[in-house]
Amino acid sequence: MSNQASTQLLVPSTLAKPVGYSHVAVVPAGTFIYISGQISQDSAGNLVGQGDFRAQVEQVFKNLKAALEAAGASFHDVFKMNSYFLDLGNLAVYREVRNQYIDVHSPPASTAVQVSKLVHPDFLIEIEAIAVLR
Repeated sequence: MSNQASTQLLVPSTLAKPVGYSHVAVVPAGTFIYISGQISQDSAGNLVGQGDFRAQVEQVFKNLKAALEAAGASFHDVFKMNSYFLDLGNLAVYREVRNQYIDVHSPPASTAVQVSKLVHPDFLIEIEAIAVLR
């Protein structure tokens, strides 16, 4: 993430060791970027990967990347991600794709939640993010 000493992603020894995320993001200053939940649609609004979780999560991360770039940011600026799954059984595939985009040695604070449905029945995952430009 950032080389600035004031910005930190923490895994306190007083909490259980997380797998693939940090417990705490400390960001004392900067411009916050809030990215709405991204779903598996291409730039024309077409569904990508109907019934295919891997294809959908790949499209979602492409969308997140495009949103970050539009704000002058990158995944190195992401400090918090919330992911909403129809089936948490897909968590391993999610992590495989996500790890191609984030710094796996200093991952953002994250939440993964299984939900009963998303905005449309064909979507299998939705991800929102918070980034900070320093």
